[in-house]
Amino acid sequence: MEGECKVLLDVHTEATREALRFKPSSKKTTALLVLTLCLAAAAAAAVLVSNRHAKGPGQDEDNFDLGRTLRQLSNVRAAIHLEGRYNATVKTSAEWKNAVDQSHSQGGLKLSNNQIMIPQNGLYFVYSQASFRVDCSSSDADDGTVRPIVHVSHTVKRWSSSLGDEERTILHSIRSACQMTASSSPEEQGGWFSSVYMGAVFNLRRGDRLRTVMEEKMLPGLEDETGKTFFGVFAL
Repeated sequence: MEGECKVLLDVHTEATREALRFKPSSKKTTALLVLTLCLAAAAAAAVLVSNRHAKGPGQDEDNFDLGRTLRQLSNVRAAIHLEGRYNATVKTSAEWKNAVDQSHSQGGLKLSNNQIMIPQNGLYFVYSQASFRVDCSSSDADDGTVRPIVHVSHTVKRWSSSLGDEERTILHSIRSACQMTASSSPEEQGGWFSSVYMGAVFNLRRGDRLRTVMEEKMLPGLEDETGKTFFGVFAL
């Protein structure tokens, strides 16, 4: 419709411009000018009707909707963001949840069997954070002595057919959550909070699977409040 209006405007504008430059000197000249304008308008209308019949009814609207849909699809980047929860039945990792709090997924990335599935070959940014409540007064020793250092660790592993159907570590981090001394006061021997964040870019392939690994003994202290424990991937 916008193109049709432009054609009509162009025809009338050009004819009007010619009329302004030409000063009629007789009634015969004026009549000839009016006839010329009418013929020009009729010719423009005939062209528009012909084009409309050639396109078919509703084709302009259909083309517009299709173009808008394609533009929207081209702007969708593959991305997934998962929230972590403690589940006693999951022994080696947080249980990852989609469609809760700030979690989401789009573009083919999905959660399956507590793993992220990669839909297409490409570069992806992989990231994860695990947060723990750490009891600094806890001990593994039988005599009840206090451990001098408590460590927390977090790992992301990748399984890929391109690696010979093997699973390899792609991200790993370990840190000291607290350090105890013989002179530590009772207040210092309470709970500490520690987060382990890591992220990097990887060239992944369709069908790859990503999963996290955490120490089983630390999982009961996993922080499951929104924004504290998460796992995600997005395409670059």
